[in-house]
Amino acid sequence: MQNVRSYADVIASLEGVLWLSLAWSISLSVHMGSTEPTLGILLVMGAFVVFSWAHRPLRFLLGRYHIRKRRTDMWIHILALPLLLAMFFHIMLEALLGSAWLPPKMLLFNILASAGWATYVMTLFIKFVIHGLKNRTK
Repeated sequence: MQNVRSYADVIASLEGVLWLSLAWSISLSVHMGSTEPTLGILLVMGAFVVFSWAHRPLRFLLGRYHIRKRRTDMWIHILALPLLLAMFFHIMLEALLGSAWLPPKMLLFNILASAGWATYVMTLFIKFVIHGLKNRTK
Protein backbone atom coordinates (compact mmCIF):
# COMPACT_ATOMS: atom_id res chain seq x y z
CA MET A 1 0.00 0.00 0.00
CA GLN A 2 2.88 2.35 0.74
CA ASN A 3 4.23 1.84 -2.79
CA VAL A 4 0.90 2.90 -4.29
CA ARG A 5 0.94 6.07 -2.20
CA SER A 6 4.51 6.88 -3.19
CA TYR A 7 3.64 6.31 -6.86
CA ALA A 8 0.61 8.56 -6.40
CA ASP A 9 2.80 11.27 -4.86
CA VAL A 10 5.30 11.12 -7.71
CA ILE A 11 2.61 11.11 -10.41
CA ALA A 12 0.73 14.02 -8.85
CA SER A 13 3.95 16.01 -8.42
CA LEU A 14 4.96 15.43 -12.04
CA GLU A 15 1.52 16.37 -13.24
CA GLY A 16 1.78 19.56 -11.20
CA VAL A 17 5.11 20.36 -12.84
CA LEU A 18 3.56 19.87 -16.28
CA TRP A 19 0.64 22.18 -15.53
CA LEU A 20 2.94 24.79 -14.00
CA SER A 21 5.22 24.63 -17.02
CA LEU A 22 2.20 25.21 -19.25
CA ALA A 23 1.14 28.24 -17.20
CA TRP A 24 4.67 29.70 -17.19
CA SER A 25 5.04 29.05 -20.93
CA ILE A 26 1.86 31.04 -21.57
CA SER A 27 3.34 33.97 -19.65
CA LEU A 28 6.60 33.60 -21.55
CA SER A 29 4.74 33.45 -24.85
CA VAL A 30 2.87 36.65 -24.05
CA HIS A 31 6.11 38.35 -23.02
CA MET A 32 7.98 37.21 -26.14
CA GLY A 33 5.07 37.66 -28.51
CA SER A 34 5.56 34.14 -29.85
CA THR A 35 3.60 30.94 -29.36
CA GLU A 36 6.63 28.63 -29.53
CA PRO A 37 7.07 28.07 -25.76
CA THR A 38 3.41 27.18 -25.31
CA LEU A 39 3.38 24.90 -28.33
CA GLY A 40 6.51 23.14 -27.07
CA ILE A 41 4.98 22.42 -23.66
CA LEU A 42 1.72 21.32 -25.27
CA LEU A 43 3.73 18.88 -27.41
CA VAL A 44 5.44 17.46 -24.29
CA MET A 45 2.11 17.19 -22.46
CA GLY A 46 0.56 15.49 -25.47
CA ALA A 47 3.41 12.97 -25.57
CA PHE A 48 2.83 12.18 -21.88
CA VAL A 49 -0.91 11.74 -22.49
CA VAL A 50 -0.33 9.39 -25.42
CA PHE A 51 2.26 7.41 -23.46
CA SER A 52 0.00 7.07 -20.42
CA TRP A 53 -2.87 6.00 -22.66
CA ALA A 54 -0.80 3.48 -24.64
CA HIS A 55 1.11 2.00 -21.69
CA ARG A 56 -1.39 -0.40 -20.12
CA PRO A 57 0.13 -0.75 -16.61
CA LEU A 58 0.40 3.02 -16.29
CA ARG A 59 -3.19 3.44 -17.47
CA PHE A 60 -4.38 1.07 -14.73
CA LEU A 61 -2.16 2.76 -12.16
CA LEU A 62 -3.59 6.19 -13.00
CA GLY A 63 -7.12 4.92 -12.35
CA ARG A 64 -6.46 3.87 -8.77
CA TYR A 65 -8.15 5.68 -5.91
CA HIS A 66 -4.99 6.94 -4.18
CA ILE A 67 -3.68 8.48 -7.37
CA ARG A 68 -6.97 10.22 -8.10
CA LYS A 69 -7.04 11.51 -4.51
CA ARG A 70 -3.47 12.86 -4.69
CA ARG A 71 -4.11 14.48 -8.04
CA THR A 72 -7.19 16.21 -6.60
CA ASP A 73 -5.07 17.49 -3.70
CA MET A 74 -2.51 18.76 -6.19
CA TRP A 75 -5.20 20.57 -8.20
CA ILE A 76 -6.42 22.32 -5.07
CA HIS A 77 -2.88 23.54 -4.36
CA ILE A 78 -1.98 24.70 -7.87
CA LEU A 79 -5.31 25.85 -9.29
CA ALA A 80 -8.16 26.60 -6.89
CA LEU A 81 -6.34 28.49 -4.16
CA PRO A 82 -3.98 30.45 -6.46
CA LEU A 83 -6.89 31.57 -8.65
CA LEU A 84 -8.81 32.92 -5.68
CA LEU A 85 -5.75 34.48 -4.08
CA ALA A 86 -4.51 36.03 -7.32
CA MET A 87 -7.89 37.60 -7.94
CA PHE A 88 -8.06 38.91 -4.35
CA PHE A 89 -4.50 40.29 -4.33
CA HIS A 90 -4.86 41.86 -7.75
CA ILE A 91 -8.09 43.63 -6.79
CA MET A 92 -6.65 44.81 -3.48
CA LEU A 93 -3.37 46.07 -4.96
CA GLU A 94 -5.17 47.75 -7.84
CA ALA A 95 -7.52 49.52 -5.43
CA LEU A 96 -4.71 50.61 -3.13
CA LEU A 97 -1.91 51.51 -5.53
CA GLY A 98 -3.43 51.86 -8.98
CA SER A 99 -2.82 49.62 -11.96
CA ALA A 100 0.25 51.27 -13.46
CA TRP A 101 2.94 49.08 -11.87
CA LEU A 102 1.08 45.83 -11.27
CA PRO A 103 2.20 42.66 -13.06
CA PRO A 104 -0.37 40.91 -15.21
CA LYS A 105 -2.85 38.64 -13.48
CA MET A 106 -1.35 35.57 -15.14
CA LEU A 107 2.08 36.28 -13.67
CA LEU A 108 0.55 36.70 -10.21
CA PHE A 109 -1.30 33.41 -10.68
CA ASN A 110 1.90 31.67 -11.81
CA ILE A 111 3.79 32.84 -8.75
CA LEU A 112 1.01 31.74 -6.39
CA ALA A 113 0.55 28.42 -8.21
CA SER A 114 4.29 27.74 -7.98
CA ALA A 115 4.20 28.49 -4.27
CA GLY A 116 1.18 26.19 -3.91
CA TRP A 117 2.97 23.39 -5.75
CA ALA A 118 6.05 23.83 -3.56
CA THR A 119 3.82 23.66 -0.48
CA TYR A 120 2.21 20.50 -1.84
CA VAL A 121 5.58 18.84 -2.50
CA MET A 122 6.92 19.83 0.92
CA THR A 123 3.77 18.41 2.56
CA LEU A 124 4.29 15.13 0.68
CA PHE A 125 7.94 15.06 1.74
CA ILE A 126 7.04 15.62 5.39
CA LYS A 127 4.40 12.86 5.20
CA PHE A 128 6.99 10.56 3.61
CA VAL A 129 9.48 11.24 6.42
CA ILE A 130 6.83 10.70 9.11
CA HIS A 131 5.67 7.41 7.56
CA GLY A 132 9.29 6.31 7.21
CA LEU A 133 9.94 7.00 10.89
CA LYS A 134 6.76 5.18 11.93
CA ASN A 135 7.68 2.13 9.85
CA ARG A 136 11.23 2.19 11.14
CA THR A 137 10.09 2.06 14.78
CA LYS A 138 7.82 -0.93 14.11
